[in-house]
Amino acid sequence: MAGELEFEKPVVELRNKISELKEFTKQSDVDLSAEIEKLETRLEKLENDIYANMAPWDRVQIARHPNRPTTLDYIGHIFENFFECHGDRYYGDDEAIVSGIAKYHGLPVTVIGHQRGKDTKENIRRNFGMPHPEGYRKALRLMKQAEKFNRPIICFIDTKGAYPGKAAEERGQSEAIAKNLFEMAGLTVPVVSIVIGEGGSGGALALGVGNYIHMLENSTYSVITPEGAASILWKDAGLAKKAAESMKITAPDLKELGIVDEIISEVKGGAHKDSIVQATYIDKVIKESLQNLLKMSKEQLVQHRYEKFKRIGQVSFADELLGVK
Repeated sequence: MAGELEFEKPVVELRNKISELKEFTKQSDVDLSAEIEKLETRLEKLENDIYANMAPWDRVQIARHPNRPTTLDYIGHIFENFFECHGDRYYGDDEAIVSGIAKYHGLPVTVIGHQRGKDTKENIRRNFGMPHPEGYRKALRLMKQAEKFNRPIICFIDTKGAYPGKAAEERGQSEAIAKNLFEMAGLTVPVVSIVIGEGGSGGALALGVGNYIHMLENSTYSVITPEGAASILWKDAGLAKKAAESMKITAPDLKELGIVDEIISEVKGGAHKDSIVQATYIDKVIKESLQNLLKMSKEQLVQHRYEKFKRIGQVSFADELLGVK
């Protein structure tokens, strides 16, 4: 089956076997219903075993799946009357970030997210979801507009990182990201950030300074890709699988470290299996988050965000070396 990953091969092979037996039963007088039932029971157990015990590298592969739902997919399923806004009012419009105004269960909100393509042509247009500085400035423009009109902000994170090209650096890539971090920290409206695919480096963090940070079960969030880490640590990008296991980049790891607030369950096999059902899981978490945040004053929202990030990484390396707990 197209789009199936390496670790899913036993599941695919068993599904194919069941399909063959069903087709054979239709075309002949032989009754294989008992055998098919046994195989279907075995398939269910196999799926549970594989998807409940995925290694970090398996989750990286799912997070990168070409059919994984994007920001625009979720916007279409979760929000109403989405009106996309373009341009940063300084340089141009970056299609690697989509942003606009929408209704969420009747509540006006601002939605911002990284956007990658579904095919080669669209990926080139979207720069493979890696924003230029004007993308982050567009996002910040919409955030400040949301603050002006008292609209909650929902951010979807899905990027390998900010684009590292020469032109992006000349136009102030690092400054644009830093400005987003600074401004997001002080926003006086609720901010909910959700990692829906890959969350890479400062390019992801530029949309990630939220009151709540949630992650899909098979998404990743890290300072660098496993390939990049392997290249630095062992001078071999081929050891990416080993790097992924030690980097603590998966949702369960980051939840344990206190970096993310909630892990959003995925449909069996990954969000790409059923984007509509997956959107209902995300919708539930957004609703609960906003219910909590909308009760807070502007000052409380800023303090809530400050306290959240203050708690992250409180144990220093010196404490660990000295055995201090």
